[in-house]
Amino acid sequence: MQNTKLLLTSFTFVGLLALAGCSFPGVYKIDIQQGNVVTQDMIDQLRPGMTRRQVRFIMGNPLLTDTFHADRWDYLYSLQPGGGERQQERISVIFNPNDQLVSLSGDFMPGVSRDEAILGKDSGTSVTAPAENVEKPKPEKPVKPGSLLDQIQKDVDGVETVPVPSPEPLDTSPQ
Repeated sequence: MQNTKLLLTSFTFVGLLALAGCSFPGVYKIDIQQGNVVTQDMIDQLRPGMTRRQVRFIMGNPLLTDTFHADRWDYLYSLQPGGGERQQERISVIFNPNDQLVSLSGDFMPGVSRDEAILGKDSGTSVTAPAENVEKPKPEKPVKPGSLLDQIQKDVDGVETVPVPSPEPLDTSPQ
């Protein structure tokens, strides 16, 4: 009787510890991705007048095809980082009765890349900075004769190109 009570108490204690570990801070939680991944490059490739096949080739199969709105495809993507807030992106592609692309609506717009704006890369749209913040390029100083840079430049200039030997074709005649 005493052993059974001790065993039951220990199982209860281990079970409570296991449940407490589920919400314990520092426990790794996986990222949950659902839906179609849509990039700005995909959106930039879409043009009015494209057929459904061309749109499907670029964007992939739509996540939602509504039976009541056969002329609209919806692409949804959601990402919930482990323990974080869920982020969701949506884009709807609308066709005319001739199955040609008419318009887009949603979180992405043609020519406006969030990634390039964040990373500072050049995109199709240009943003000019104020003139006082523009840094002028510095002219290169000539290399001192006899310095290490001078020696490296001489070595690079003096390299002779050697043609790469190409293998002879295999003999395919039967023997």
